[in-house]
Amino acid sequence: MAGGSSPCIFCQIASSSTSTTLLHNDEKVVAFQDINPSAFRHYLVIPKQHIPTVRNLQRRADDYSLVSHMLNVGQMLLNRDAPQTVYRFGFHQPPMNSVNHLHLHCLALPFIPRWRQIKYTPLGPVGFIEADKLLKKLKPLTPNLSF
Repeated sequence: MAGGSSPCIFCQIASSSTSTTLLHNDEKVVAFQDINPSAFRHYLVIPKQHIPTVRNLQRRADDYSLVSHMLNVGQMLLNRDAPQTVYRFGFHQPPMNSVNHLHLHCLALPFIPRWRQIKYTPLGPVGFIEADKLLKKLKPLTPNLSF
């Protein structure tokens, strides 16, 4: 492509411009199998809107709602496809993310091969952040209405 930049592969998937099989498709997100799975089941849930990374999210209702929806979709898919398994849900934080388009990793364990669990272990501000911890960071503050 001119200028040396290439279009975001996840934007292409979200707009159905690839042959990727979608496991879920709604007005906000799509879900599909990870091309290089690290677990028994490994799905990605991505927003249709291009958001580069978790660092682009803020403590506001829209971002909280989006991440919550992404998690709900991932939970629904894994409950359907891998019931009675241990799950892990989360996001890689820069510089550990491989694609600059927000994506939720939905993992039904065990990890395959086992050493891959390192990639999905919380390591602080640059590692993997579990979805529930990100939601706590994004939850809008409720105003104190006491008089």
